[in-house]
Amino acid sequence: MKTVNKEYCMSSFLALRYIADAEKIFAEGVEHEPLQLRSDSEKLSCFTCDDIDRNIRTVMERFNLSHAALFLSGGIDSGILASYMPKGSKAYTVHNESHLNDLEVERAARICEINGLEHIVIEVSWKDYQNVMDEISIKIGYPVFGNTPQVYCLTKKAIADGNDFIVFGDDADLVFGGLDQLLSKDWEYDTFVKRVMYLDPKRVLKEPADLSGVFEQYRIGSDSVDFQKCIKEVVSTSTGIAYYDAFKCAGVNAVDPYTFLKMGVPLDLSRIRSGDSKYLLRELYRKKYPILEIPEKIPMARPMDIWMKDWSGPVRDEFLPRCICGLTGEQKFMVYSLERFLNRIEG
Repeated sequence: MKTVNKEYCMSSFLALRYIADAEKIFAEGVEHEPLQLRSDSEKLSCFTCDDIDRNIRTVMERFNLSHAALFLSGGIDSGILASYMPKGSKAYTVHNESHLNDLEVERAARICEINGLEHIVIEVSWKDYQNVMDEISIKIGYPVFGNTPQVYCLTKKAIADGNDFIVFGDDADLVFGGLDQLLSKDWEYDTFVKRVMYLDPKRVLKEPADLSGVFEQYRIGSDSVDFQKCIKEVVSTSTGIAYYDAFKCAGVNAVDPYTFLKMGVPLDLSRIRSGDSKYLLRELYRKKYPILEIPEKIPMARPMDIWMKDWSGPVRDEFLPRCICGLTGEQKFMVYSLERFLNRIEG
């Protein structure tokens, strides 16, 4: 029997972008399912870039890709996956209305040209977000965060175009050392916890819940933290869940081949900290695209600072007055999404 604990669910969503305790729910009848991470025993070890190449190909051969689409950002991770897609496959790239990602769209188009893929650029606007937010949040049992509506819109378009399977590459950063800021040093416990939370619930909620149980398991001694394990377990859930929520709501199967891979040896932190993040994937990208420059990390684009610029903040009693002052556009959207969800489930 799941327990209603709205305060905990609000705090967990703001801090982590998901509900850490699967047994706690926002309200009666508002169910959510935890993301099931793949175990290490299911993963293929990679020591070199050639191992990654061979193992991705092995993973892709497990699936019927005859009507599969690729979500292509123009970055390293999805660019590599493009090389395994059947010729003529459709590849979808988001273009935002503020033109912030024009260069990424151009790179994605070049990758499609090289691999013989059909490139489809989709505009996702604030109006599109408004149209799908409630539908998604009611289905998943908690508010949406920045990327979910965008992935959902891409997925619905891909389905409408006759695709029945999605290939995407979200886990590469987690597996191969792309989260260079989180790997930048050996953290003190309190500093790392503050850094890894997307929005500290104490900044916006009148009654924030205690989330220490999420992080205490990673404490080492009095003031150190196993930050790599926390990234692998906590951060991986908060990054991947946007995609899987969108696919679940749209009713389509999908695969991220990077979730089937693991490093065969520990990450070379000194190499990452010297500026060579995802060094094995960079090497593989150079082999596949010797004529292209290696792009830096490219998240799925969305002009949230622009979209949330004129929002005056929440009015519900759960929130502190003027709580959005000093927040980023992404953080404001999380508060906006939470208030909208509460209004929806509580009438």
